[in-house]
Amino acid sequence: MECTVSWTGGSGARSGMGFLAETGSGHTLMMDGAPDAAKPENGGQNLAPRPMETVLAGTGGCTAYDVVLILKRGRHDVQGCSVKLTSERAEADPKIFTKIHMHFTVTGKDLPAVAVERAIAMSHDKYCSASIMLAKMADITTSFEVVPA
Repeated sequence: MECTVSWTGGSGARSGMGFLAETGSGHTLMMDGAPDAAKPENGGQNLAPRPMETVLAGTGGCTAYDVVLILKRGRHDVQGCSVKLTSERAEADPKIFTKIHMHFTVTGKDLPAVAVERAIAMSHDKYCSASIMLAKMADITTSFEVVPA
């Protein structure tokens, strides 16, 4: 797996802190820093997600992918899956994630809660490399709800 991240700014006070990521699979992703009123040259323009937001989003995508796949492989009629991630970060640099909570909403027909719970546990214990990696430094908790289709 590879990715090239390039700064999109130029010279000058309004150069910004935007970045373009080009992935090995041929896709692009924009990232930007938060605006800094005190030092505009050090801040972004709020044109795209922050880099750490993309880490959180990628982790959510990784685990949701697992949950859907595990449920499908178990021949469950899963019709929807979303995960809302909330996090806390350290106050001092490096501002790593210290807590992450993932709340899954899984929709399906006759979908047993025990199957959803098992799929989430399997993702976090065995398959989701992103959440397993982040769990080495952050306390990760989960909750879920099953919505009948």
